[in-house]
Amino acid sequence: MSSNAQIPPLSTTTVGGHVRAAAGTSPQTSPDRKFWFGLSRNVMEQLADRWEDTTQAYSATRQQHYFSAEFLMGRALLNNLTNLELVEDAEQAVAELGHNLSDILESENDAALGNGGLGRLAACFLDSCATQDLPVTGYGILYRYGLFKQTFDHGFQVEHPDAWKEDGYPFVVRRAEQQRIVTFDDMILRAVPYDMPITGYGTKNVGTLRLWKAEPMEEFDYDAFNSQRFTDAIVEREAVMDLCRVLYPNDTTYAGKVLRVRQQYFFVSASLQAMIANYIEQHGEDLSDFAKYNCIQLNDTHPVLAIPELMRLLMDDHKLGWDAAWKIVTETFAYTNHTVLAEALEQWNVTIFQQLFNRIFEIVCEIDRRFREDMRARGLSEDTITYMSPVHDGTVHMAWIACYAAYSINGVAALHTEIIKAETLREWHNIWPEKFNNKTNGVTPRRWLKMCNPRLSELLTKRSGSDAWVTDLDELKKLRDLTEDDEVMRELAEVKAANKRDFAQWIEDRQGITIDPESIYDVQIKRLHEYKRQLMNALYVLDLYFRIKEDGEKNIPARTFIFGAKAAPGYVRAKAIIKLINEIANLVNNDPEVSKIIKVVFVENYNVSPAEHIIPAADVSEQISTAGKEASGTSNMKFMMNGALTLGTLDGANVEIVDSVGDENAYIFGAKVEELPELRAHYNPAQVYETVPGLKRALDALVDGTLNDGHSGMFHDLRASLLDGGGWETPDVYYVLGDFASYRETRDRMAADYVAEPLDWARKCWVNICESGRFSSDRTINDYAEEVWKISPAAIS
Repeated sequence: MSSNAQIPPLSTTTVGGHVRAAAGTSPQTSPDRKFWFGLSRNVMEQLADRWEDTTQAYSATRQQHYFSAEFLMGRALLNNLTNLELVEDAEQAVAELGHNLSDILESENDAALGNGGLGRLAACFLDSCATQDLPVTGYGILYRYGLFKQTFDHGFQVEHPDAWKEDGYPFVVRRAEQQRIVTFDDMILRAVPYDMPITGYGTKNVGTLRLWKAEPMEEFDYDAFNSQRFTDAIVEREAVMDLCRVLYPNDTTYAGKVLRVRQQYFFVSASLQAMIANYIEQHGEDLSDFAKYNCIQLNDTHPVLAIPELMRLLMDDHKLGWDAAWKIVTETFAYTNHTVLAEALEQWNVTIFQQLFNRIFEIVCEIDRRFREDMRARGLSEDTITYMSPVHDGTVHMAWIACYAAYSINGVAALHTEIIKAETLREWHNIWPEKFNNKTNGVTPRRWLKMCNPRLSELLTKRSGSDAWVTDLDELKKLRDLTEDDEVMRELAEVKAANKRDFAQWIEDRQGITIDPESIYDVQIKRLHEYKRQLMNALYVLDLYFRIKEDGEKNIPARTFIFGAKAAPGYVRAKAIIKLINEIANLVNNDPEVSKIIKVVFVENYNVSPAEHIIPAADVSEQISTAGKEASGTSNMKFMMNGALTLGTLDGANVEIVDSVGDENAYIFGAKVEELPELRAHYNPAQVYETVPGLKRALDALVDGTLNDGHSGMFHDLRASLLDGGGWETPDVYYVLGDFASYRETRDRMAADYVAEPLDWARKCWVNICESGRFSSDRTINDYAEEVWKISPAAIS
């Protein structure tokens, strides 16, 4: 029996009382949204004591602190009910009060605290840390609007504020008594922590995500207002609040870059101050053992300012010398790299540092000076030293600071780690190979299987004889041989069919699009970026349209092509690809004959909650990035866990997925990373355009009037980027046309296999599900805890 059995059950009385307080009406007449508030506050009441006990237990032991600019948490209520094993209680109490739990859950907004894979990874990690009783706290920013809410206007992406918490959010607690002061050269402000509980599954422990909100030293200049200088009364307040308005403000301007750096310093400074205060409370004023009790994981380069800031705090506020402070720093920080592109590593103009915090810039310059001395002593050439130096050419290189100071540098998939060792961070690996390690990403099976796919979860529990797989996904390996049991395969097929019917109803209710639940659901959902090659996917759909419409091809398996993606507001070409997909959808879905065979769905405002509807229903998982460009991917793992087959390149974690399931249970195409240099040496995209069947016709449709880009010139630019680079860039830099023929053949074969023998397809899906334990975030976190963080579980009684 789970330890959570000791949590008091949710009753009609307690739920009803909280709803009355939230709504000011009887529970029966309460709107769903107000009912959600009341039920959520009831859940917070249930876990409050355990949360406090966990925080106290963690404070006294060695802790890990996870610094990340984003945490894509998704909806909290069902996740907490699931982890606390209160779903059945909630269903009963809500029903007795005249409501339906599913309606209440749908009224919750996604917490807009993250963008994509990086932020969702951080959320999965916190879930696994709590489930394994590990003393880990997340630190980030309480964004007011997060990224943005996406709508489509004539197929163009339009960004709107995502006011996810304007009417309140019961799953964060303001702790004003623990606020910190953050000082810039041009601004002093308060950092107020808002703590979010992170429940674990099958444990009493409740972890914490601490989100900092920037607030002015004085809320309001009353004298200015009283003197009718109304704008002056709020100008400082608004400048401070800018720090927390939006995740990743557009940095195509200098002002945007300054705001990004200001955000980063704000949250790492506040977090470090809180960590030092806790250390002193627990262990006294002598900070020499700080690294014995604290380690910090830098999730990408966004929090790297923590390195010079910890030096500043240790030296200026706590009077340590440089050598003593640097020793602590180099034993405290670990760095996760998330890109293979050296040019994509974060860097900032030195003038930004000089403007915001000249003392931090002084420390960075001293790190740079000592680094150069160190490298000269090692015999490196001046050119190599300059390339690796933290400050050169008027720029501060954040990744180089991290690589120098961190005791651990990890990639996030086996292939990615080998690439950063051999290419991206080669010079660092040559000097410190012992720092480098791989930690393949993972996803939590609680949210991404048990919670979002209850039918499949029930089947797995029934066939396993227990739900032990929820916290040990490797248990599913024991079921792999059931591929020979046709009854189980039929059960699996029915689970998928029911999920597909649910999705068809959901998308019709949400966007008014009618799709065939018996068609193949072929899905690509992820951030819109050229290297992820949504453009190649779109060209395939356009080619298939012409093959049906003009060539009269018969026996085409019915398919629904499902897209979900946001493009960064300043990323013009990515926004052009969104417009293109929407125009192809308009062409295909309005054709009276073609639409009987294929449909195109672009899920508007894609985020965690839509993913929870899409992934359980998917048949095919499109993971088609150019080989060597995707660090890992996590949607590939979620799809695999839910029985969708990977159609992709040997990139990121796809390599390890195929290694786990076998070539026969995935569909792999395209150039391998080691083949691309030679292929590119002789690559002529214009020749491919002329010779690959269907490609010329599809590309020409972008500019011959078949598709309408609203006179923006976007589609001409897309076509030119593939064929000639528009005369100013390398054409087809992501090898879209080069891989197209292989992609087309593999995707056609996949569709034929789907309809040829349904039970054989189910067998492939079952193997993927049973082998997904390798990609549980529980495994990833256990590896971090043992090999990098050196922390042990601290379970409360």
